[in-house]
Amino acid sequence: MQNKQNEKFMTAAVEAALEGMRNNEGGPFGCVVVKDGKIIGKGNNKVTSSNDPTAHAEIIAIRAACTHLKSFQLEGCEIYTSCEPCPMCLGAIYWARPEKVYYGSNQSDAAKIGFDDAFIYKEIALPGDSRTIPFIQVGRNIAIKTFEEWDIKEDKIEY
Repeated sequence: MQNKQNEKFMTAAVEAALEGMRNNEGGPFGCVVVKDGKIIGKGNNKVTSSNDPTAHAEIIAIRAACTHLKSFQLEGCEIYTSCEPCPMCLGAIYWARPEKVYYGSNQSDAAKIGFDDAFIYKEIALPGDSRTIPFIQVGRNIAIKTFEEWDIKEDKIEY
């Protein structure tokens, strides 16, 4: 039974990818978020059609599911994505805290058609000033004030 459910939801993710790709919305990626056996969020890549480098299928599906749940976390949810998530989507998934992630194609499959994230993983490990795009810390004494205020804020919502 679980295998049929997994195939059903992976098929939905792939169908989202194909629909978006055929409509020239973006790359060949799709994702659905499932809770209690129902799709509550769906997304396909819309990077090129929206001119938004963050408009990946997983991000769009997570946003839709969180809106549906009226929550910033995906408690009790599972994510089905047509391809193993990129570093950005992986981070978003961890912040959303679903119970499980199922993926279809893997990083190697994506790299073969021009979607190679290996360089990003390498960049993450480098010190900021050694990255292809330099990361330079400035104004820490100014910026840290927000953290100091957050630390003592009594009505904050932890996440």
